[in-house]
Amino acid sequence: MAFGWIDEQALVRRRAGLVRTLRPRPADSPLLDLASNDYLGLARHPEVTEGAARAARAWGAGATGSRLVTGTTELHAELERELADFCGFEAALVFSSGYAANLAAVTALAPHGSLVVSDAGNHASLIDGCRLARGTTQVVGHADPDAVRKALATHEGPAVAVSDTVFSVDGDAAPLAALAQVCRAYGAGLVVDDAHGLGVLGEGGRGAAREAGLAGSDDVVVTVTLSKSLGSQGGAVLGPARVIEHLVNAARTFIFDTGLAPAAAGGALAALTLLRREPERAARARAVAAELHARLTAEGLSAVRPDAAVVSVRAPSPEGAVRWAADCRAAGLAVGCFRPPSVPDGISRLRLTARADLSGVQIERAVRVIGETRP
Repeated sequence: MAFGWIDEQALVRRRAGLVRTLRPRPADSPLLDLASNDYLGLARHPEVTEGAARAARAWGAGATGSRLVTGTTELHAELERELADFCGFEAALVFSSGYAANLAAVTALAPHGSLVVSDAGNHASLIDGCRLARGTTQVVGHADPDAVRKALATHEGPAVAVSDTVFSVDGDAAPLAALAQVCRAYGAGLVVDDAHGLGVLGEGGRGAAREAGLAGSDDVVVTVTLSKSLGSQGGAVLGPARVIEHLVNAARTFIFDTGLAPAAAGGALAALTLLRREPERAARARAVAAELHARLTAEGLSAVRPDAAVVSVRAPSPEGAVRWAADCRAAGLAVGCFRPPSVPDGISRLRLTARADLSGVQIERAVRVIGETRP
């Protein structure tokens, strides 16, 4: 029977408590949201939604084609200039998603004969980029510059180290300055995914590379997403102009994908404008994360100290994590639930988003619900 093996895998997932389901949310959900990636609370900000609406009215609902055909508008070019300027890089290239941006950066910068050194805690999009790259990939220990050095020392030829700046599972930050130092000692490039750093880390939210003093370096490439702190959708690669030009000519997820919808570009532009005007939002997101961590640990829960806006709380098992998240939802609180295989270490977690727009009362409520529903 065609696809009969699917039933067998479904049974295995059910027995392991790893079944995933879609849960459509209404536009006016009554839940207190600590599950989304809307770190700065901009997804529903009037200026951001109006920016998206204005772009849709002017340019239409879709980009109408790939970026190299009809999918590049003046709006896309403006967004790329603003992103590069805000983050401190020479150039930028916008993609339809952060996932597509990561695939582009890794595959286009790892040709035959090259070595890709990948952190064991990297996001799935970076991992998939490594799988699709024509170079050889070596996975090294998490946040370990010495392991990167040992890997690079065994290779002659082009090489690149790949890492998240802030890891999405536990919210810990990569040692970017040390990684860059190791890469430079061996003439290797550094590609980092700043999905969880943009808008939260660096001066006024300008990102982890800016905070580490690496913005604008000719050997550093940064990918970002527009769907977290900027409250929109899409992704981008930032780096030297010659790298961006190479991606235009070599990155398959750029060449063969439809351009980012104008509404998403317009929303992201409006969010950047707002963040320039209100840089304190970045510090507020970090402060909320620190307060959540302090309050949760005071309750006796095992929470990882956050380096940005992700707060991770350990759960006893996959089943326990699912039940815990469901009980939180029943009590009016939406939290993320990470289980294998999404977590490489096999430890299930609740994943909380520290949003800049959370009030003290909301933080207190969230901590109370999480404590009262613990397995």
